[in-house]
Amino acid sequence: MKILIACEYSQRVGDAFSILGHDVTTCDLLPGEGIGITKHVQGDVTPLLKENWDMIIAFPSCQYLTNSGVRWLVSKDGNGNKVFNQERWENMIEATKFFKLFLNHPCEKIAIENPIMHGYAKDEIGKEYSQIVQPHYFGDPYTKATCLWLKGLPELKKTNSVNPSEGSKMHKLPPSKYRAKLRSLTPQGLADAMAQQWG
Repeated sequence: MKILIACEYSQRVGDAFSILGHDVTTCDLLPGEGIGITKHVQGDVTPLLKENWDMIIAFPSCQYLTNSGVRWLVSKDGNGNKVFNQERWENMIEATKFFKLFLNHPCEKIAIENPIMHGYAKDEIGKEYSQIVQPHYFGDPYTKATCLWLKGLPELKKTNSVNPSEGSKMHKLPPSKYRAKLRSLTPQGLADAMAQQWG
C-alpha cells in the first residue's frame, strides 16, 4: 500500500509499515528520526494530501485540543463568569481545521490520533473518536489514553496487555525543552500494532 504518515517526526509508525514492505512517506515540520528505511518529507503536509493514498495515519498537534489544556482556553472572572483567551481560541479553531483536513479526506482508510479532547474542540470537529487505546495494551507498561478516529479501518486489538507499572510517566515528565517532543512519541507497541493489524 501507498501510505502517508502525517505529523510524525519519530517515524516509528512509518518504519513499522515499511518493514512490512509498504511504500511509506512520513511528513513533519521536524526532521525524520527513523531507522533510515522510510521516506521523510520535512515541511507542511498539506501539498501531500493532494496525492492519492491507500491509507493516511495522522498525528496532528493536540496543543490546543487536549482536555488537559482547556484551563488555558477558558478561565473565570471575579464573578464566576467564563472568560475566553481569544488568542488561544483562534489557535484552537485553526487546529480543528487542520484536524478536519484528515477527517474529511477522501482516502478510504484513515486513522487520526489525539488525546482526549475538551468539549469545545469536540464541538468544532463534530465527530466522536472511534476507540481509546492505552500503551499497556501493546506491551509498553504505562498509561496514556489515546483516541483514534477511524475510517475504513478496524479497531485495534490488544496484542500484549501488560501491567501499567510505570503509571502515567509521560504526564509526569519534568519541564524541559524536550517535554512536548517526548510526550508526542508513539509507543513502539502501538506503532507495531497499527502496522500488523492495518498493514
